[in-house]
Amino acid sequence: MLTKWIYIGIGGALGSLFRYYFSEFIQTKNTTSFPLGTLSVNIIGSLLIGFLFGYFSVNNEINERLKLFVFIGFLGGFTTFSSFALENIKLMQNQQIITAFFYVILTNVLAISMAFVGYFVALKWK
Repeated sequence: MLTKWIYIGIGGALGSLFRYYFSEFIQTKNTTSFPLGTLSVNIIGSLLIGFLFGYFSVNNEINERLKLFVFIGFLGGFTTFSSFALENIKLMQNQQIITAFFYVILTNVLAISMAFVGYFVALKWK
């Protein structure tokens, strides 16, 4: 039981660090109030989770520890749904309703699409 927590915790810590660095890097290049850093992290995380799920499903190469570390830990720490929700609240508080609307639509459509793309690319990867 404790071993599972360690894999999840280490993966989550690394994912959070990568999220922070990548999101900040993207956001500093963005001159608008649109939260492009968080959007990018969520899209990339969705692509990765779809790809890895597809790859490991086809090749049956994933063990329980790797699944805990990568899927629950790293990618759970890397993607940022709670930050996404807070950024939408802030956009709405600033009367940026249309920006918030597009952010919700883009995040959901692109994240789900990227998960499928990653999955299907992994199926063809062999």
